[in-house]
Amino acid sequence: MNEFRTTCPYCGVGCGVIARQDDASGQWSVAGDKEHPANYGRLCSKGSALAETLDLPHRLTAPKIRQPDGALQETDWNTAMDRIAEGFRRTIEEYGPNSVAMYVSGQILTEDYYVANKLMKGFIGTANIDTNSRLCMSSAVAAHNRAFGADTVPVSYDDLEQADLVVLTGSNTAWAHPVVFQRLVAAKERRPEMTFVVIDPRRTATCDIADLHLPLAPGTDALLFNGLLVALAQAGKLDMDFVHHHVDGFDETLAAARHDAPDIETVAQRCGLPQADLERFFDLFAKTERTVTLWSQGLNQSASGTDKGNALINCHLATGRIGKPAMGPFSITGQPNAMGGREVGGLANQLAAHQGFTPADIDRVARFWQSDRVARAPGLKAVDMFKGLQDGHIKAIWIVATNPAFSLPNANQVRAALAACPLVVLSECVENTDTAAFADILLPATTWGERDGTVTNSERRITRQLPFIAPPTQARHDWQMICELGRRLGFAQAFDYPDSAAIFREYAAMTGFENAGSRDLDISAFAQLDKAAYDALEPSRWPQPADRPAVEPFSDGRFFTPNGRARMIPIHAKGPASPLNPAHPLRLNTGRLRDQWHGMTRTGIVPRLMTHFSEPTVSVHPSDAARFKLRGHQIARLGNAHGIAYARVLLDDNQRPGSLFMPLHWNHAYARHGLVNALVNGVVDPVSGQPEFKTMAVWAEPYPARWFGFALLAPEFADRTPTDWPGDYAVTIPGANHHRIELAGVDSPDDWLDWAKQQLSTPQTEGDATPQWIEFADPGSGRFRIAQIRQGRLDWVLHVTPDSRAVDTDWLAGLFAEDELSPAMLADLMAGKPAGVQDDRGPIICACFSIGRNSLLKAIADEGITDVKTLGECTQAGTNCGSCIPELKLLLQTAGTTAGSKEPA
Repeated sequence: MNEFRTTCPYCGVGCGVIARQDDASGQWSVAGDKEHPANYGRLCSKGSALAETLDLPHRLTAPKIRQPDGALQETDWNTAMDRIAEGFRRTIEEYGPNSVAMYVSGQILTEDYYVANKLMKGFIGTANIDTNSRLCMSSAVAAHNRAFGADTVPVSYDDLEQADLVVLTGSNTAWAHPVVFQRLVAAKERRPEMTFVVIDPRRTATCDIADLHLPLAPGTDALLFNGLLVALAQAGKLDMDFVHHHVDGFDETLAAARHDAPDIETVAQRCGLPQADLERFFDLFAKTERTVTLWSQGLNQSASGTDKGNALINCHLATGRIGKPAMGPFSITGQPNAMGGREVGGLANQLAAHQGFTPADIDRVARFWQSDRVARAPGLKAVDMFKGLQDGHIKAIWIVATNPAFSLPNANQVRAALAACPLVVLSECVENTDTAAFADILLPATTWGERDGTVTNSERRITRQLPFIAPPTQARHDWQMICELGRRLGFAQAFDYPDSAAIFREYAAMTGFENAGSRDLDISAFAQLDKAAYDALEPSRWPQPADRPAVEPFSDGRFFTPNGRARMIPIHAKGPASPLNPAHPLRLNTGRLRDQWHGMTRTGIVPRLMTHFSEPTVSVHPSDAARFKLRGHQIARLGNAHGIAYARVLLDDNQRPGSLFMPLHWNHAYARHGLVNALVNGVVDPVSGQPEFKTMAVWAEPYPARWFGFALLAPEFADRTPTDWPGDYAVTIPGANHHRIELAGVDSPDDWLDWAKQQLSTPQTEGDATPQWIEFADPGSGRFRIAQIRQGRLDWVLHVTPDSRAVDTDWLAGLFAEDELSPAMLADLMAGKPAGVQDDRGPIICACFSIGRNSLLKAIADEGITDVKTLGECTQAGTNCGSCIPELKLLLQTAGTTAGSKEPA
């Protein structure tokens, strides 16, 4: 076995991964690294499937330039880089440095981030470089800077496990950060006295470990924490000695909280919570010193996200619960290198090494980089940057490893902005993203398994991401492309790096430059690493200074403000930015699913990861479904002034009435109208610039489809996009040996059979086998079936019906694995159903082993199972990554089994 230690490219947990190649077969496999302190061998369903994503479809393998007719044409690197350098140089000369921009990503490595920031802010002289981390963690950054004087996360995963009380707020940790959740579950098993409070409008899978769930009204988080601060003061549970010696702003902050939350009755009423539950939470927090409060997008993705973060931090500062083991506020990052990007100045309002745009910092950065061109002021943040494209202020942009046409709010406006920009450069690993459709120049980038650098996870831990497979011949690392632009713009000496190790050494040296403990980020101990030592770098939490012992931040009571004292920030709670009204009576929340990652470039190609949720869904409380005439499994249309989205209705009494939930993952590569960000209005936090994604005001109505259908296609026929199909609802679902398309529409082709033959069949060339068609048509009832067979093998099958009944297609999918269809199989195709009795496994619960709900219920009933462990022993469900365990527990409860489990046979 060839074996490599690297890191997972998904969320900010930063799990260590062992990639192994079998000497005989050449096949790669992955496993969790049992020695990595982030995960100790655990992986979630996404991480467990990484080996299945090494061969990405639609891989971009050569530079491409868009021609006047709109077509992309392959070119060589020299021509592509000449075109980019000429475009950037001409634009800067004519309109100035602020007419160009770069938009980067928490997916790239720290070394890529560093040179991008150095080029834009240090040598081109504009701070118009921002990152998609602006969309997920920038409010936490702003809250840290306001409270601590630096973007310092003062908590580790070990602190989480050792705490006596863990408060999880605005975070469905079980799905968004599954390995952290698994660590919490294991800690609870070791220490049953641990207490968990989950604060979330929805009852999510994370509530599986909750001793108390507070389903607060959307947007009332800051009010809740203001109420907590008042309750702590009334109970005499504040640490006034710590406040006196280490904190400013206490009196003003408590006064603001008392104005907002004068009593618990007011807080309970405005938050929509039972007063008894609120009293219990306040009492738990008051009496439990070892408390960690973990938060994520539910707080950050808000027009007042910074205030929400500071309201939470205020409670820890007022009680002195910071800088000590097993206590503190913990912002957990969304992307694998969101933290690394923040360290090197990836945000438009920062300079590298946690420095800002103060005169002293600008001077220090200029001297370190030996440049007189350093930007003097913050640049445009993400939302404003793309407004700048639309209004013409920005005339050239380079987008790196991200898909803003999908991920930014007001997605339709972003597409218009990209279309209006004279020069759009995109470096990517695949060429079928929504943003690629607007790129003038596409550059082939390396991807996971090929990249070479470092990432920093949510607990400030730096880990090497080692390459273990060779990239396509023409693919390059992002840092190599960016350095090439720097050289062509005349800055060759500043961008002459032989490898990523040289970049890392320079970055490490910069963190220690004129630092001496004045700044939180210092990894200067790594500034002398040679290539071998860099490759062997062990996972390490910063700070790692070269000239003094490392001190855990705030453990000495010293903060990074000018006077060394923390700041409590007076907060006046604000409601959601989008008011409800009769035309828009519902709140729309967006977020992640358990088995998917962002735009599904990787996870969407793994069939078993598409089985848990295979289509865009909208979760609706049954009372709202009745109110708005929505029915389970049917299609709903959601909208507001910004756009429209279509999704399958999922009835869910865990939803808070009046609120909807729709996953963020479906883009135009997978669904025609599944883009939830088309409904997000782009209102941003005035401090952080982070958009509000969680409380959009929308309407919802049944989609009046007149027909429904599905198609299954062999891989060679599966290159059609959702826009190639009739109907408003078209969703592509990759399978193991086929692709499935779910369809619905109002208007339909005049002749379905003729449409299928014309649109699904490939042009015949000499020597091709003549296709055979199996056809069934009943125009009166609106039912059509057609399948194409060549040389005995199934090419594709299309079913159209007048209703939206869920259809089990497993038997049809199995036909694509047959070398030749038997007469019985052909008869089944004609009949539209198998002759034999088929067990329908139901919706998939365990993605690792493709185990469905019906199969699990049968096992529970047949074996009398009452606990998850026995269910796993019987079916394997939950025994690999463990991400499905909360759903297994819920299934056991709903199955109504009696106590006294029967041992499986």
